[in-house]
Amino acid sequence: SSSNPTLCWFMANLIKIHSKLRSESTNVEYVSIMKLMLKKDWEEISGVDEHYTPIRTFQVCNVMEYSQNNWLRTNWITRQSAQKIYVELKFTLRDCNSIPLVLGTCKETFNLLYLETDDDQGSHFREHQFLKIDTIAADESFTQTDLGDRILKLNTEVREVGPLSKKGFYLAFQDVGACVALVSVRVYFKKCPQTVKNLASFPDTVPMDSQSLVEVKGLCVNYSKEEEPPRMYCSTEGEWLVPIGKCLCNPGYEERISTLCRAGFYKSTHGNMECSKCPPHSFSHHEGSLHCGCEKNYFRAEGDPASMACTRPPSAPRNVISSINETSVILDWSWPEDTGGRRDITFNVLCKRCRGAAANGSTGGTLNCEPCRSNVRFLPRATGLHNTTVTVGDLLLLNI
Repeated sequence: SSSNPTLCWFMANLIKIHSKLRSESTNVEYVSIMKLMLKKDWEEISGVDEHYTPIRTFQVCNVMEYSQNNWLRTNWITRQSAQKIYVELKFTLRDCNSIPLVLGTCKETFNLLYLETDDDQGSHFREHQFLKIDTIAADESFTQTDLGDRILKLNTEVREVGPLSKKGFYLAFQDVGACVALVSVRVYFKKCPQTVKNLASFPDTVPMDSQSLVEVKGLCVNYSKEEEPPRMYCSTEGEWLVPIGKCLCNPGYEERISTLCRAGFYKSTHGNMECSKCPPHSFSHHEGSLHCGCEKNYFRAEGDPASMACTRPPSAPRNVISSINETSVILDWSWPEDTGGRRDITFNVLCKRCRGAAANGSTGGTLNCEPCRSNVRFLPRATGLHNTTVTVGDLLLLNI
């Protein structure tokens, strides 16, 4: 999911007479513009732009008379969850110097106002209830020459309004003697869109005011657990900032919104790494495996990690040679022909006292053996040998 700021449009395109009120859930309602007669009125005009595209505008051009007070008002717009709104105006305005005989009566500004209410007031209208947002002036004004050349000098101005607290509001446009045409009006608010960051889900969040960041706590997505409480901050521009904390996938899941490991893969620990392929001579037949089982006749030693291949027992040592004197035996041998895939092979040497016919060189009879006494010495030691030779000493004391 994207973390870019989201703009939620209340209404758009005055040029189409009806403008659209829409949210990110794609619900659409129609908002009409209501013309209210206070002295001379705004007019709804059809025309074309410089590209000959049909447009509808609201225009007023009563520049020949003093004390103009012409109002245009929207219908009631629900505030939704916004506490601060933005009003974008696109308009054209005539250069007073290009109009003859209007000295002192022509203006090059108009006023943008708003009124908050908790319900729709219908056609009920009181001018003094509206609060002024700003006086709007044009960066570029057009002349009679521009009209002849079909040059549309379109101005765009954006104003911020808020904080808002009531259920809805009206916008109004007051002409005080300008030659102006409103081409489009868009009203919107900004929000931080629903997103997933570090396996934590953060909901749609609307900034509270123009000064502070909003701290938002995230919820770990399914099949993950909190390592450190996840949170982010929603800025006034509708951007997520400063991610802190995160969630980790459960064993058997990998970080793709915590997707189960596929068959043939495994994951044995918490974390956001990908699932691993089963190592050699092991398998997993089911999704979400924590480890892979060994194939037949293959094993893992105690302490082997799940990432290690399964191995076979090694074959027996080869070429055992003994050198005997009165009190000791030196044994020497070769490594097994097959190590079974292991690199940690060690050797143990056992000493036993044997009695019976076989012990005296006979080919028959029973051989009775028992462990040697504890005073027999092994050099370097009897168990855990890494080399292939050992000396067994003090055998004379065995009285064999």
